[in-house]
Amino acid sequence: MAISAKQVKELRDMTGTGMMDCKRALEETNGDLEQAVDLLRSRGGAKAAKREAKSASEGVIGTYVHHSGRIGVMVQVNCETDFVANTDDFRGLARDLAMHIAASGPLAVSVDDIPAADVERERAVYMAQVAEEGKPENIRGKIVDGKLAKWYKDVALLEQPFIKDPDLKIADLVTQVSAKTGEKIEVARFARFSVGG
Repeated sequence: MAISAKQVKELRDMTGTGMMDCKRALEETNGDLEQAVDLLRSRGGAKAAKREAKSASEGVIGTYVHHSGRIGVMVQVNCETDFVANTDDFRGLARDLAMHIAASGPLAVSVDDIPAADVERERAVYMAQVAEEGKPENIRGKIVDGKLAKWYKDVALLEQPFIKDPDLKIADLVTQVSAKTGEKIEVARFARFSVGG
């Protein structure tokens, strides 16, 4: 099947992938645009995973100030090169992350970054709750672990559902942009300020 330049351009606009990769994906899927998108996404995710060992020492500071002027966020997002740091996709990711942090108020970037004292405090509260509810002693630990896992999704940025697309976790959003740019991308840190809070 002959693949037209229009099809290649349409797939490139949808995915941000290189022209030759788009053409190959369309050829492999016999011109099926949706299948080609899925194929490129799966390959992009694999490429992003391979880049984990790379150093991400370039990047930008994304900012967001809520229209009320009462909440502001700064987030440092890193990548491998200043070329990618200056792309619209990368800068858009930094803006989206800053807006998301303003709306959701996470405590840390990842589960590993949550202070141990906070985790132990939550664990103690959940243990007291399940004891109060009269749950059998042999299953309390599993119930508490489940409650902690849910809490992690609320307080760890990378585990949270993206406010613009709740079906997408922040970690998956970062992986998508990483696959699109071809570079390792990581959220280094953030600061959220609120008046009166």
